[in-house]
Amino acid sequence: MTLPVAEAQIPIRDLQRNPGTSISGEIRSVVGNEFILDDGTGQIIVDAGPRWYHQLSLEPGEQVTVVGEYDDYDFDAFRITRSNGEVIQIREGGGPPPWAGGRRRLAR
Repeated sequence: MTLPVAEAQIPIRDLQRNPGTSISGEIRSVVGNEFILDDGTGQIIVDAGPRWYHQLSLEPGEQVTVVGEYDDYDFDAFRITRSNGEVIQIREGGGPPPWAGGRRRLAR
């Protein structure tokens, strides 16, 4: 399955529930694999999956672009692109994430 292509960047204040949405901004704080992204119009928590699945090394102050889906109160990341062009693939868009069902499901 391929990721939906983001057609236009959306200001955080205007987010709706659409897969393949792209947002950009500065990371304000990081806790585990969640971080607060600020684009100047607002802030949102970006969820990049559980740390036991993969661990990210993002830092406050970094500029990133995140492709994902707004999910009521946070933004579920599918892919994160750092300002240096490095792409961090989190998961494919659409359907449940690979970590759904917990560690036991992945061990099979």
